[in-house]
Amino acid sequence: MDRFKTPAVTPQRKRQKGLHSPKLSCSYEIKFSNLVIFIMQRKMGMTRRMFLMELGRRKGFRVESELSDSVTHIVAENNSYLEVLDWLKGQAVGDISRFELLDISWFTACMEVGRPVDSEVKYHLVEQCQYPPLNTPELEMPAFIATKVSQYSCQRKTTLNNYNKKFTEILEEGESSRVKEVLDDERYKAFKQFTSVFGVGVKTSEKWYRMGLRTVEEVKADKTLKLSKMQKAGFLYYEDLVSCVSKAEADAVSLIVKNTVCTFLPDALVTITGGFRRGKNIGHDIDFLITNPGPREDDELLHKVTDLWKKQGLLLYCDIIESTFVKEQLPSRKVDAMDHFQKCFAILKLYQPRVDNSTCSTSEKLEMAEVKDWKAIRVDLVITPFEQYAYALLGWTGSRQFGRDLRRYAAHERKMILDNHALYDRRKRVFLKAGSEEEIFAHLGLDYVEPWERNA
Repeated sequence: MDRFKTPAVTPQRKRQKGLHSPKLSCSYEIKFSNLVIFIMQRKMGMTRRMFLMELGRRKGFRVESELSDSVTHIVAENNSYLEVLDWLKGQAVGDISRFELLDISWFTACMEVGRPVDSEVKYHLVEQCQYPPLNTPELEMPAFIATKVSQYSCQRKTTLNNYNKKFTEILEEGESSRVKEVLDDERYKAFKQFTSVFGVGVKTSEKWYRMGLRTVEEVKADKTLKLSKMQKAGFLYYEDLVSCVSKAEADAVSLIVKNTVCTFLPDALVTITGGFRRGKNIGHDIDFLITNPGPREDDELLHKVTDLWKKQGLLLYCDIIESTFVKEQLPSRKVDAMDHFQKCFAILKLYQPRVDNSTCSTSEKLEMAEVKDWKAIRVDLVITPFEQYAYALLGWTGSRQFGRDLRRYAAHERKMILDNHALYDRRKRVFLKAGSEEEIFAHLGLDYVEPWERNA
């Protein structure tokens, strides 16, 4: 049984696991000593877990950094009952039945009222729930009521017009108290700024934060930092890249991409994915999926496209990642696994419509000539074989939460493995072919959910 024991947690390991930081070392008065909370990091992420732990402590709750015999309540997010049990078996904690296994919605409810709420059945993680059919009145209720609403967003239709209780609070009171607490957190504000830079993720943000940096301006001013090529481009075109991309701009870029691709591959199918395919009117980048229905494939297509854009003066940055897909390899068992398609992360120069200056004075014309008449736009191009197109389209359309739940549903409810390349039936030991998204949903035994209903 030694192999299940949790390794000793040194200060270094604590920092790596996100269990130690200067902000968490502050002592708060414990108002509710009859319960001890442990928040699982699995599928939640280090930064969010640390923030929730700090929030709970400020509210007077006892929140432990490590799982111990004193813990009474275990809180999980996006984990099923069986997943939590499986995780607990590896923690060498003895009798698991003494814990109350609760959904994150219970913790959220406690934070909203500032005291413990009853751990009713609706908050408990249960072995199996009976879910109502789609389009029933129960689905209009808040998603955290686990006894009436499926834990899987792929069994719910979520449009951009769906509002939860927090939106009601914002509309009625002008702000949400919980959202305000998040926005006022120093660490959150710093990470939000850092990750807004193209090429900067959580690890780099953590590094900069530990160095004492708090703003993008401070990062720019620190000449000792070594930036990657992607990060340099991110800072160079920062103002453009942090501004929203409109639907009109997305349509304009779509025209450029389609015309360029079809120059080299006339029969190619170019589809805009991501938020714009889900009906959003604004975004921060534009994703395109490219495939060829015919027998002809061109491994050099992305290189030809970017070379032409360079000659046209449209390409500001590009990074082409070659395909690493192995046909004999099973779909990935990791819920958030990155796919293996050839892809290009680019920044394009999109020229803005020119204003008629025929009636302007000479000085006004000179001023207008000095104004930048283009905008830098983030564009991702993904090349997929035609036989994998439906799976790639489903994955790249999103939302991220919808995709996660779809893969969890496939694994836990259908004994299948789903990723952006294929669907594998572990019982029959076969790959299931699909020519459309509708066929994938049918394989999974799910009602089809339209792209604009996947905004989970």
